[in-house]
Amino acid sequence: MDVSVESPGGLERRLTVTVPDDRVTSQVDQRLEQMRKNARIDGFRPGKVPLSVMRKRYGPQVREEVVGEVIQSSLIEALGQQELNPAGTPQVEAPQIGDDGRLTFTARFEVYPEVTVPDAASLEVERPQVTIEEGDVDRTLDMIREQRKEWVEKEGPAEEGDRVTLDFKGYVDGEAFEGGEANDFAVEIGSANMIEGFEDGLRGASAGEHPELEVTFPEDYPVEDLAGKTARFETTVKKVEAAQLPEVTEEFATSLGMDSVQALRDEVRANMERELNQRLRERVKDQVMEQLWQNHQLDLPQGLVDQEADNLVEQMRQQMQSQGAAAQDVNLDRSMFDEQARRRVALGLILSKVVEEEGLQADRDEVRAKVEEIAAPYEQPQQVIDYYYGDRQRLAEIESLVLEGKVVEWFAERAQVTEKPLSFQELMNPGAEEAEGENA
Repeated sequence: MDVSVESPGGLERRLTVTVPDDRVTSQVDQRLEQMRKNARIDGFRPGKVPLSVMRKRYGPQVREEVVGEVIQSSLIEALGQQELNPAGTPQVEAPQIGDDGRLTFTARFEVYPEVTVPDAASLEVERPQVTIEEGDVDRTLDMIREQRKEWVEKEGPAEEGDRVTLDFKGYVDGEAFEGGEANDFAVEIGSANMIEGFEDGLRGASAGEHPELEVTFPEDYPVEDLAGKTARFETTVKKVEAAQLPEVTEEFATSLGMDSVQALRDEVRANMERELNQRLRERVKDQVMEQLWQNHQLDLPQGLVDQEADNLVEQMRQQMQSQGAAAQDVNLDRSMFDEQARRRVALGLILSKVVEEEGLQADRDEVRAKVEEIAAPYEQPQQVIDYYYGDRQRLAEIESLVLEGKVVEWFAERAQVTEKPLSFQELMNPGAEEAEGENA
């Protein structure tokens, strides 16, 4: 077998392979001989059909099958001989059989770039230093109380946080519009769930009153006929209710499946600790990944980028369909995902190189710990654990996460690290941190 390699440019390679004639003809004859044993052709007894007849009737089909198989096996052999590792599936051009009977084909592909691991000491990582205080636990309990609040009818005007139940009918240019009418509709003032100005217009209204509201639909409102239009709403306030939050008592704790208030606080803190550790890891990971991406010097195989972009398109399509979009309405331009695909490919190459050079592995205990961490917030964590361990592919995804985390930590341990004290709220709500900086 003769093999030659050309490098048209960059990562592209052109591999030409010539296979001896007997490699195809001998396999064709062997297959026809095997078929002859069971062939049934009029005029011949079973198993007695001459090879010449078999060759005439089945030869072209068998030759085509054999040529395809020989190309695949010869390509693998040639790649190994030349120590080439294609990045993606090689594209085989139309094979040719010369007058001498030898099969020649050409395969085009890209190879993986030479990956050099960036100097970890050049990275800068800021590690937040966070302690969960009792006040943080109190705020989380307040959110739980908010989720279980009850509404109590009240006398007097509606205030911030109150719920107003009303009938309304909307008009644009003096005409009622479709979807602009409702009865017994509940609006929580301050929730920002309605068009700007609607909730403000209900402040101060009491049951039995008929405030008239005037609002302007935003320019990007999804109903084209209403976008940018001013609407007038006639309303009738049915009732006004104030929110009543449950007290954190033993009874409240029991309703949440806890034995006591202290047990509830301990459970809340444990959940907060899990969220905190996850957010800390994400914060470090984001910094490491961004710097690796911004500073990489890799020549990326376009085939891998295209393949990753296709994967991203398909993920987005499935997500949109799961949210109710019709399949025929989901038209996504792959170029929208090109930058994200390039980032994923570059980072994947760098991380894989570190795993290889450092001999990093995701052992069983680490994978188990990760699965249990994912399962912990669920009401039935064992079901989640069984879900992952019941499918090798799903478990492989967890193994990849563990490995990725180990690579990120490998970089972080060698980077220039600064510690930054933060409150729990600042870490979990970055907007609060920014606002604090602006007000300083």
